[in-house]
Amino acid sequence: MAQSSVRIVTEVHDEPHIEGRRVTVRRIQGLVEEAGKSAEEVADQLEFDVADVYGTLQYYHSHPDEMAAVERRRAEREAAARDAGAVSLSELKGDDSA
Repeated sequence: MAQSSVRIVTEVHDEPHIEGRRVTVRRIQGLVEEAGKSAEEVADQLEFDVADVYGTLQYYHSHPDEMAAVERRRAEREAAARDAGAVSLSELKGDDSA
């Protein structure tokens, strides 16, 4: 069985991500656990080893306090952006189709 060689770091971005890539731990978790993609599909899509996808999921579930703080910061930034007049991508797409 292959062993994950993925390294999770927090430099550069303000949330945990794959070292040398701009792919966040939350993105991988979201693709697998929220969007329902298999680890193999995500590995193919992002050009990772499947073991690295599982290693990233292991990190997500082993650091619940850190990941909850990441989600809170993201929600706060999104709320601040909305308060400043930003619109979501879905709202922009709605404007294009009008």
